[in-house]
Amino acid sequence: MHEYSIVASLIDRVQQEAAAHRGARVHRLHVKIGELAGVELDLLKTAFDTFRERTICDGAELTINTVAPQWTCPGCKQNVERGSILRCASCDRPARMVQGDEIILERIEMEAPHV
Repeated sequence: MHEYSIVASLIDRVQQEAAAHRGARVHRLHVKIGELAGVELDLLKTAFDTFRERTICDGAELTINTVAPQWTCPGCKQNVERGSILRCASCDRPARMVQGDEIILERIEMEAPHV
């Protein structure tokens, strides 16, 4: 269950950002996760709810935006449709994944005093 290590890294990163704003209170985290990132979203939410207590994220909400996978031909830049053979129909080159396997902390909503 690598979801717990993802949450630990996420909380560490939020702590770094909040440290720049002494006394900041975190309200919400926005995370973008690709459908093929190998993350079980329910386990990630459970891990976040479990480990956020007594951290900078205590009481914060986790918003997850999922990203569908997309493949593109590296040569002619033509999109390859999901479910089809992962080769370009025009130039027969192997397609490359351009999105769908990412895990990105997009935004931290926090209240910072003295700003």
